[in-house]
Order: sequence, then C-alpha cells, then structure tokens
Amino acid sequence: MSSNDPLAALSEAGVSIWLDDLSRERMDSGNLDTLIRDRHLVGVTTNPTIFAAALAKGTAYDEQVAELAARGASVETAVHEITTADVRRACDVFRPTWEATDRVDGRVSLEVDPRLAHDSTATEAEATALWQAVDRPNLFIKIPATVEGVPAITRTLANGISVNVTLIFSVDRYREVMDAFLEGLEQAKANGHDLRSITSVASFFVSRVDSEVDKRLDALGTPAAEALRGKAAIANARLAFAAYEEVFSSERWQALAEAGARPQRPLWASTGVKDPAYSDTRYVDELVTSGVVNTMPEKTLLAAADHATVAGDTVRGTGSASQEVFDALTREGVDIDDVYVVLENEGVTKFEKSWEELLETVAAQLTKAKDSTR
Repeated sequence: MSSNDPLAALSEAGVSIWLDDLSRERMDSGNLDTLIRDRHLVGVTTNPTIFAAALAKGTAYDEQVAELAARGASVETAVHEITTADVRRACDVFRPTWEATDRVDGRVSLEVDPRLAHDSTATEAEATALWQAVDRPNLFIKIPATVEGVPAITRTLANGISVNVTLIFSVDRYREVMDAFLEGLEQAKANGHDLRSITSVASFFVSRVDSEVDKRLDALGTPAAEALRGKAAIANARLAFAAYEEVFSSERWQALAEAGARPQRPLWASTGVKDPAYSDTRYVDELVTSGVVNTMPEKTLLAAADHATVAGDTVRGTGSASQEVFDALTREGVDIDDVYVVLENEGVTKFEKSWEELLETVAAQLTKAKDSTR
C-alpha cells in the first residue's frame, strides 16, 4: 500500500474516491481536474445543498443567468438548465475515467427535485427528464430511498437509467433498495436493455447516525451509554455491507450477473465528521473494503489525503461485532427504528429547504439580470 499517499492506498484497497461537491467555479479553475490527477478522484455527487451554495457565491453563473433572464425563463427552468449544464460538463470531465474503469467509475450524480420524495410517479418522470436533458452515459440519477422512492427506483432502472439511491439509513430499507435494484434489472432485461450499460450505487449515510444516536446516549447519561458513543454509525454501515454480501451472492443475482449486470455498489455518504471529539477521518479509516465508494466533502478528502490510516480491510467479517453494538444500544433504551425515521424525515426536509433556497437565489439573480438591462 502507498503509505505516503493515503488516498492512493485507499484506491488500491478497492475504495472508489468521490467528491461530494460540484460547482462551475471548481471546473473553471481546473480544481476538479487537479483532484482527479492528484487526489485519485473518480466521481462526484451533488445535491440541492451543493447547488444552492454554488449559486450563492461568485460570478461563474452570471452569463448563463443573464441569457436565461433575457429570454424570460422561469425560475424552475433556470434551475433545471443551470444544474444540468454543470452536471453535463462534469460528466465530460470524467468521461476518460469512465472509459478507463470500464464504465464503473467516472460518474456524476444529479438528484431529482426533493419535493417529489413522496411521489413515486413524479419521481420516475423527473428521473427520465433529467437523464434525457444531461444526455451522458456516465450520469447517475439520484433518487431518495423513501417508501415512495423505492418503486420509482425499480421503474427507472427498468427504463435503462443508472441510479444513485440516496438517503439510506437502515439495513432494512437497504434490503428493500437492493431488491428494487434486482427487480429493476430483471425488468430492464425483459425490456431489451443491455444490462452492462446500467449501473447503480446505494448511498448509505454514516455520520448522521452517530449524531442522532449520540444525542440520545448523552440524554441517558449512564456509563454504559457513554461507552457506546460513536459506535453506531460504523456498525450500521458494516451491517449494511454484510447484507450486501448476502444479496449479491444469491442465485437471483448470479442470473443477472451472467447476463452482464454489475452489482449495485455500497456508497458511504455523509462521511464528514460532525463531532470534534472524533478523528476527522474515522468514516474513511473504519470503512475500507473493496468494491465500495466513499464520497467525501472536500474537507474530509483533504484530511484523508493528509493522514487517513489505511490498514487493510476494516469491514468484511465484522457483522457479528457490529450486531453486538446494536444489541447493546437496544438494552440501553435507544429506539433504533425511531432514529432511522427521524433521520430520513430530516434528510428530506433539509434537501427541500436547500431546494427552496436554490430557487430563491436563482430568482434573485434573474431579477438582478433583468434590472441591469433596463
């Protein structure tokens, strides 16, 4: 392993390194190319929060906003054209990576409008519209793993569209997502699609689990509760991986693999550390195994580049120990099912709020552009 280059060691261990951020400024400045060249970056994820932050600062979008304002584009149309333009360009930047990795990596994710998270039919329709608008084979359409999102995942895959399933918190929901993936590929095959061209990742959120569980442990205030702080998130992800190994060694999966299908890789999301008491690379160091993705905010990526510890596989074979953590949490009175409900609801609400902020930002910029021409 490349001990003097932790990200190289991480890549050599089989972890695909993605950045959880995208902006036009990052592409204009060449920063994205630099991260690909020097930081072993092989993909990018986006979400409404990321776009809202990108649009709110700098002048990189001024020219396009002025053009949109001149032709009287609505706010919704402007947001659609701005975000799809950025993602299309990023897909082109990553096209060589996509080709070099036999279409596994080099992926860029674009999320459906989060306000549709509880509308399966509308989610499917928007997924198709975004896929057609970007028109790049290395695109992922992000669909949240809500109850209503799961059937939309199946139907979107059945239409030959690659999907990044987001906002997964529980292993039970993750199993539903994997089943939706298998069913989607089975339908895609029946529909005549080439399974080799359809790929997917399942974004399992990590740090938010610790944030919510630790808050509940702190409220209990017992020594046993204190001893469990910071253990839930990693155990949860490791149990998810054990479920992944089970599903993707089944006869059902083998039949799809023989038809050219690729497995739906686990993706560790929300890997930025929120508690300063923990190492800033803990959700990198403790989740190393081959065949997964770790998508990091830039702060975490740079910390990992500086001092991540990559000491072999830290995931496989940890299922029993991880289950013991959850058994202990239950004994202490932590309602894990409620934790997952709270986190999913908060996740959807946060993305909806960011989407509204994005709309407000674009509306203000359109108004400013119109006023400047009067």
